[in-house]
Amino acid sequence: MLACRHIALTQFRNYQFESFNFNENIIGIYGQNGSGKTNLLDAIYYLCFTKSSFNRPDAQSVKDGFAGFRIEGKFENGSEEHQLVCILRENNRKEFLADEESYTRFSEHIGKFPCVMIAPDDVSLITEGSEERRKFIDTLLSQLQHDYLEQLIAYNKILQQRNSFLKFAAERNSYDEQLLEILNSQLIEKGNFIFERRQQFLNEFLPKVLAQYMLIAEKDDKLSLAYESQLNNNTFEELLHQNLQRDLYLQRTGAGIHKDDMVIELQQTAFKNIASQGQRKSLLFALKLAAFETLKNKKGFAPILLLDDVFEKLDEKRMQNLLQYVCVESGAQVFITDTHKERLQQSFVKIGKGYDLIGL
Repeated sequence: MLACRHIALTQFRNYQFESFNFNENIIGIYGQNGSGKTNLLDAIYYLCFTKSSFNRPDAQSVKDGFAGFRIEGKFENGSEEHQLVCILRENNRKEFLADEESYTRFSEHIGKFPCVMIAPDDVSLITEGSEERRKFIDTLLSQLQHDYLEQLIAYNKILQQRNSFLKFAAERNSYDEQLLEILNSQLIEKGNFIFERRQQFLNEFLPKVLAQYMLIAEKDDKLSLAYESQLNNNTFEELLHQNLQRDLYLQRTGAGIHKDDMVIELQQTAFKNIASQGQRKSLLFALKLAAFETLKNKKGFAPILLLDDVFEKLDEKRMQNLLQYVCVESGAQVFITDTHKERLQQSFVKIGKGYDLIGL
């Protein structure tokens, strides 16, 4: 089991300096809205991913009126102990250390301390555009396959270079065909790798999501999930050739694996258009718990689970079923936040396992 046993926060969000010990594997964190519950979970996430779970610059995580922050944590994985430190210097330079050794590339850390977070804003995974779903798939795959993450980073870098090339070509009203051919070749190589890995992974993963949904919703809603990619019907080379004039006009690359999506339908209609609140919540938890199970099976140990404000998302029966699963059956260390201390206590007592309660 992977577990965070201690964390110390300096000038991070609303914390000037605080430290917390986590002796149990079930940790309830309670407090009013704005007390720092989500920030504490995000600090743990930072140490697992080298960045925030929110799409925000590191500088926005510094406490108001201060410069820089520091997050330090102690983790256990079986008999191994590790110290992780994330530092944002006053000059906005970030450092990340594992057992006192600094990473030259933060990507090397991803997947070593796997973690799954479920938070209120996660509903955007279902209701917003394809970028949110690609990010979810990429975050999960990057924790499982280091070479996937490296190829993804390289693809995005080449994509930026090609877009800059297209913009420059539009300004000059001419372009270097040989340079474009080189960029296309590099983009195709990385893109094909990513497409094949996504296709292979999602063929296995999407049925697991459907199975989790059936368990949570307790009925068959005729839900369907599919991997949608422009590369399903054309080669990447054909797409770039067909779209060249349009790309030059729009000054950006309009075709490729950066447009992939996970299509979600309910009774053959777009899920987000007709799904009830209950169905959306059920699917969100299904996606996250399938991600957790996948990480657990592939890694050979349970990742850390961070559940932020989940009591507001599910009715009492489904909440108790979820807690039974994550706190008893999953074998994971679980952090759960709530505004009500008594609700946390009552839920944990029903489960019958040892727990920590932290008030903020």
